[in-house]
Amino acid sequence: MASDYQPSLLSEADLRAADVSWAYNRPVGSAMAADELQSWKQRVAQYQAAVRSAPPVAQGTLFELAESSPASTLDPFALPPRNAEFWRGQFQESGVPALYFVVDHEAAVLLYVGETVKSNQRWKGVHDCKRYILSYVEAHRAHGLAVAVNIGFWPFAERDRKARQTLELELIQRWRSPFNKENWVAWGTPFVGGKLEA
Repeated sequence: MASDYQPSLLSEADLRAADVSWAYNRPVGSAMAADELQSWKQRVAQYQAAVRSAPPVAQGTLFELAESSPASTLDPFALPPRNAEFWRGQFQESGVPALYFVVDHEAAVLLYVGETVKSNQRWKGVHDCKRYILSYVEAHRAHGLAVAVNIGFWPFAERDRKARQTLELELIQRWRSPFNKENWVAWGTPFVGGKLEA
């Protein structure tokens, strides 16, 4: 039977002393300095602005037109925004297969990309991204900085889960959304940690 345990090459003392990144070593609940927060958002926003303004990349073929992925043209910032607490509402239907995007419209930063088969039910209960959003908003409020976190849905996703997840990953890689774990190395994890009540 295989074990999930993976031994570390570093001792416990080495791990405690290692300065991997300020973001990874920040104690839970400690406030991020205003200039660090602004700098972090600016780096993410600049990268994403370049993605947004770049022409879509198309792979050419000799014999037929290649079908392009919606990832190259889908603009998360253009979707109608909904309050990030939308899931608390009462819905008659469970929703549709969709991709969703958590955006700080104040800073023009795409924070998270996700997928769901039931757009009206996805965030009921526990979701790590809800905790990241709360930490992000709290960091802004601690310094009196403007923040406008909303969620937008793209309701044209495939019903097939694998197809949705493939498109989700393309979008995560394209936009480098910082709350998606695939991009934590690029941006650090200043808003990961703490607990959230469901």
